[in-house]
Amino acid sequence: AAASRVFAFRDARWAPDPVLEPGAAVRTPQPVPLVIDNGSFQTRAGWASPDPAVPAETLLRFRSLAARSRGARGGAGAETQVGNDLGSPEPLRWLLRSPFDRNVPVQLELQELLFDHVFQRLGVASQGCVDHPIVLTEAVCNPLYSRQMMSELLFECYQVPKVSYGVDSLYSFYHNRRQNWPCSGLVISSGYQCTHILPVLEGRLDAKNCKRINLGGCQAAVYLQRLLQLKYPGHFAAITLSRMEEILHEHSYIAEDYIEELQKWRSPEYYENNMHKMQLPFSNKLLGSTLTSEEKQERRQQQLRRLQELNARRREEKLQLDQERLDRLLYVQELLEDGQMDQFHKGLVELNMDSAEELQSYINKLSLSIEQTKQKILQAEVNIEVDVVDSKPETPDLDPLGSEQSLEDVESINEFEPLFAEEQPEVEKPVAAVQPVFNLAEYHQLFLGTERIRAPEIVFQPSLIGEDQAGIAETMQYVLERYPKEQQAMLVQNVFLTGGNTMYPGLKARVQKELLEMRPFQSSFQVHLASSPVLDAWYGARDWAVEYMTREEGWITRKDYEEKGGEYLKEHCASNVYVPIRLPKQAPRTTEALAPSRALTSSTGNPCEQA
Repeated sequence: AAASRVFAFRDARWAPDPVLEPGAAVRTPQPVPLVIDNGSFQTRAGWASPDPAVPAETLLRFRSLAARSRGARGGAGAETQVGNDLGSPEPLRWLLRSPFDRNVPVQLELQELLFDHVFQRLGVASQGCVDHPIVLTEAVCNPLYSRQMMSELLFECYQVPKVSYGVDSLYSFYHNRRQNWPCSGLVISSGYQCTHILPVLEGRLDAKNCKRINLGGCQAAVYLQRLLQLKYPGHFAAITLSRMEEILHEHSYIAEDYIEELQKWRSPEYYENNMHKMQLPFSNKLLGSTLTSEEKQERRQQQLRRLQELNARRREEKLQLDQERLDRLLYVQELLEDGQMDQFHKGLVELNMDSAEELQSYINKLSLSIEQTKQKILQAEVNIEVDVVDSKPETPDLDPLGSEQSLEDVESINEFEPLFAEEQPEVEKPVAAVQPVFNLAEYHQLFLGTERIRAPEIVFQPSLIGEDQAGIAETMQYVLERYPKEQQAMLVQNVFLTGGNTMYPGLKARVQKELLEMRPFQSSFQVHLASSPVLDAWYGARDWAVEYMTREEGWITRKDYEEKGGEYLKEHCASNVYVPIRLPKQAPRTTEALAPSRALTSSTGNPCEQA
């Protein structure tokens, strides 16, 4: 039973997205809409068409991240990778960038990289433009400036014919709406960065009473990482955000009663039965691993051969370099013998020498050094038992030409001295004498106890991480109290949970418990969970695009963009409420108001006298 609760981290690498070839049904008889769920955690894209030949599934799913490499030393320029092309986020954690601030896109140059990735991998082959209508999700009560920049990017950069904006949680709400469901309800959407409480009345979003909690899956992962790093400081680097997200997705749950659940965890028996062990990767090779005398001797021989080859190669390189220097010195000496004094003095200046005697002295020293190196090479070839690396530097006294290479040889010798210090012959110890003092696999395990419920609990109790905000229950009660009792009863009949952060086991039961405490005695309510909390936003947007493909409702055309500005929004059943910018107009200054001042100014020309 204990072994069955040991779970290994998958550490799965992201597979690069293939370049898809769209079928003919995507472009004929007219280009079908392209649906993009632009989430702060993940981007999902696919086509919307009633034709069965067009897949009704998301074709692309990748993290909304981009990283720009610093470029290789060989001269290759910087390369930008997006989404699944990154492979794994941990090696590039400090280079990752996202276009989102919370759940609002603000870095449009990074958003353009995400769009380029989507259009390229979906096989959009139109020249110079994207001739497909775009259905794009946006944040609740999205700032006008963000929508303006997004519309400018789509219409000016990609030349799209028309675009529609909608709220992802409302798309999910309408996708899951059944025949007997009312058109009103209370949507609780919890994502990667934020949690929203959205009241829907008679099929439309009541934007005035929407509330946002700045907590989501990202803050839960960071909190869990901090808890485990404090608990296991020896594995600080191995406790990464990617592994914390894996723990949240597969091993965490929401407690129906948090205090009562903590009391259960105080029981040793309950702890042993419900604790999960996460196995970190480790190596079985210990520093004091047992080796036989034959294996140690073989390892010494291998190291000896490698160092002999390295030493011989360095000596040959030094011999070649010294020979080239000697040829240069002899060439300058021949100029003196031929009587070419101008060329000779010019050569001395290049060699940084003053006289012919100094030149002859360097030639003699360099010739002696070359002969010594040749003798050492011959001796190394004849005598196999030669010393691996000479301890003396191979430099003649006062040799400015060979000093650089000699210092390199000395440094290389010093690098390999610890190697031989460890391999000194010593008395062999018996194999059974070296035994590990602890279980290495158990040392690399993370024991998950109350951490399984503490991390996801922050959306109900933000004070756990020091946030001065209200949780889901308090915010839900605050929103309901803004309505009369009749509308409250209507809203709680359809409490809808959606978003990736609502997939914890026990969340639905927790919301039902909170509603039971805040609602009047014997009142009824219903809580529903989305069929697919992560993908239902895209499916709802696809359903809307198929239904409104040939209508004008909800679509912003290029003409609307040019006439009414980039912040303009055409409302529909799953969109935000459009609130145009109303700037106060300054009243023009009339000629009658200017006349007294002109008369006063003309009465005296001196401003000081006028004052």
